[in-house]
Amino acid sequence: MYEGALQDLIDEFGRLPGIGPKSAQRMAMHVLDSEPEDVSRLVDAISAVRHRVRHCEICGNLTEEATCSICQDPRRDPSVVCVVQEPKDVQAVEAARVFRGRYHVLGGVIDPIHGIGPDQLRIGQLMSRLGDGQITEVILATNPNVEGEATAAYLARLLGTIGVTTSRLAMGLPMGGDLEYADSVTLGRALEGRRAM
Repeated sequence: MYEGALQDLIDEFGRLPGIGPKSAQRMAMHVLDSEPEDVSRLVDAISAVRHRVRHCEICGNLTEEATCSICQDPRRDPSVVCVVQEPKDVQAVEAARVFRGRYHVLGGVIDPIHGIGPDQLRIGQLMSRLGDGQITEVILATNPNVEGEATAAYLARLLGTIGVTTSRLAMGLPMGGDLEYADSVTLGRALEGRRAM
């Protein structure tokens, strides 16, 4: 156990998600051994993120402007919106280079155990976006876990009352996977989501 500023830095690194005590110690030692200019760049980058990055006023994605580049892009299809949990999910869908619509970031999922209900999410903003009739399809792209499924089911019921087409991402077997190693839920979803060839 270290003392003073070094231990404080280790403790702060240890609070980051996915960073255990050993990793936090290695990161702190790296900072300690780094050139002053490198440390200054790190401090400046952290400060800039905290002061300049915010949520897009339309979709909730991360941006330095009032609206993100996806919402500003006239080439994107404004009639299709993909609903995701977090801004990092936007990046995951974009990496596939298939979806050309717009997004809506919920800011989490319904999770009663942790006190998160529909009112704590950006569901009201989604419903406001649907009010002008320009959006004709909503793709629900929440994670395939209990909370993600519950959130998708809640949204599907809600969206069903206003007549907008609602779809869910297909789920199933990964490329290169073996059937013998697939769990029964994944295999069941793959069979349900099959399509003609």
